[in-house]
Amino acid sequence: MSTALFLSPHLDDVAFSCGGTLARLKARGWTVALVTVFTRSVPHPSGFALACQTDKGLPPDVDYMEMRREEDRDFAELMEVDVLVWTNLPEAPHRGYDSAPALFTPPREDDRIGTAVVKRLAPLLAELQPDLVLAPQALGSHVDHVQVARLMPSLGAWDSRTLWYRDTPYAVRQPGARPDPALPSDLRPLVVDVSAELPRKVTGCTCYRTQVGFQFGGAQAVGPTLTAFHQREAAAHGRTGHAEVFLAGADFDPGLREALTEQVPNSAIRRPARGLLRSHPV
Repeated sequence: MSTALFLSPHLDDVAFSCGGTLARLKARGWTVALVTVFTRSVPHPSGFALACQTDKGLPPDVDYMEMRREEDRDFAELMEVDVLVWTNLPEAPHRGYDSAPALFTPPREDDRIGTAVVKRLAPLLAELQPDLVLAPQALGSHVDHVQVARLMPSLGAWDSRTLWYRDTPYAVRQPGARPDPALPSDLRPLVVDVSAELPRKVTGCTCYRTQVGFQFGGAQAVGPTLTAFHQREAAAHGRTGHAEVFLAGADFDPGLREALTEQVPNSAIRRPARGLLRSHPV
C-alpha cells in the first residue's frame, strides 16, 4: 500500500490547500499521514500572540492551541487519516514575530526553528518511508510556511516524490502570489481533478471552527469560496471541473503522476474503513 505524507505548517493548512487530494488518495487505498509542525500550547500568551486568539472571538483564558488540535483531530477522523502527528513546536508569534506585518517578513536570523523541525521530522520520514510528500509552496510568505518549505532539502532525497501545494486561502486572496524563491527552479504544474472530492473537502475544512470565520468569513462561505476557486484553478490549466494544482519537479516520479491524475470509475474506488487513526509521538 502506498503512503502519502501531508506536511502542514499550521493546524488547517493541508485541509484548506489540498484536502481534496488527501480524500482522493485515501479513497484509492493509500495510507495517509497528516503531520503538522507548529502546534504547541504556550501558557499565558500576551501581546500579539494573545491577539491572535482574541481577534477570533476567543477569550484570553482558553488554551487556543488545544482547541485547534481538537479541530485537527476532528478533521483527521472525518477524512480517515491513518497517522496524525503534531510536532509540538511554537508558532511564529511565540518566536519573536510580534505583529501581523512581522509574520510576512523573511525569517529572523535568530529564529532557529528550522533545526528543531528537521530534528522532529527526519526520524518520522525515515520510519514511514512515504511514497509521496506534499509540502507548501509558501504562497503569501507567512514565515512559518517559509520555514517549512525551506527545510525540505534537509530531510533527504525526496525531490522526485515531492508535490508542492498552493497555500490556501493565500492563493484565493492573492492570485498573483509566487512560491518561495528557495523552491527548486524546475517545477511545473501538476493538475489533480478533485471534483468528486470537493464536497468532502469542504466538510473537512469546516472542522476548523476557530479559523473559518477569520479565513473565509464564516462556515457558510467555505463551500462557495472553494468551489469557485478550484473551478478557476482548473480553467487556468485548460480543464473543466474543479482542480487542486501542485508544482512538481522535472524528475517527479511518473508512476505517482499517473496515480494522481488517472480517472478511476466510482465503482472501483474503495471507501476507507473507520477507526484507523493513530497518533504518532515525536
